[in-house]
Amino acid sequence: MKWLNRFERKFPRFGIPNLITYIVVAMLFVYIFDSVAQNTSLSSLLYFSRTLVLQGQLWRLVTFTVLPPNTSIIFVVFSLYFSYMIGYAIETEWGTCIFTVYYLIGVAGSIAAGFITGTAFNIYLNLSLFFAFAILFPDFQILLFFVLPIKIKYIAFLNALFFAVNLILGTWAERAAIIASLINLLIFFSGTLIKTIKRERQYHKTRVNFRRQSGGRRM
Repeated sequence: MKWLNRFERKFPRFGIPNLITYIVVAMLFVYIFDSVAQNTSLSSLLYFSRTLVLQGQLWRLVTFTVLPPNTSIIFVVFSLYFSYMIGYAIETEWGTCIFTVYYLIGVAGSIAAGFITGTAFNIYLNLSLFFAFAILFPDFQILLFFVLPIKIKYIAFLNALFFAVNLILGTWAERAAIIASLINLLIFFSGTLIKTIKRERQYHKTRVNFRRQSGGRRM
């Protein structure tokens, strides 16, 4: 990420400190409002629609990012807490400037996908944050179902499977959103991924050679 480091040095004040906090709080507010309000839905005013954006509702270019999961309150609270945790950890690791750039590039990709297909989602944008966290902290452990300790990299494999299934079987809007989020990951982590693949291949070769040599000595 040399170009990002140069950008950070040139614009040291760029970025929104605690960006993930604002996003999570906004999601929680939208969820609570939709839960208690009758005969109205705040989410209906916020989701991305190419048609409505072109009609002048430009706020939808941003507000779709704070739409909460449409599920139970328990899962929403867990999801928002987890989003805050990983966002805070990434910002602490990278700094405010680079974290903000990462998120804004993801938003821009989601918007571009939305203009191509007519609609946009924030689920894959948020999952790209999760993948970034898993790459940065692969051995971080969470309690699955609040009981079973599991490393974050194994959950990332499950999410990758989710991406693959939706990329094959999902709608064109979902496919475009997935591709946009993957491009964001590649922009930031292509060098890291290449180094990891090379390191794992070298480790595998070393193990194979060691086993062959050990087998030869036993004979």
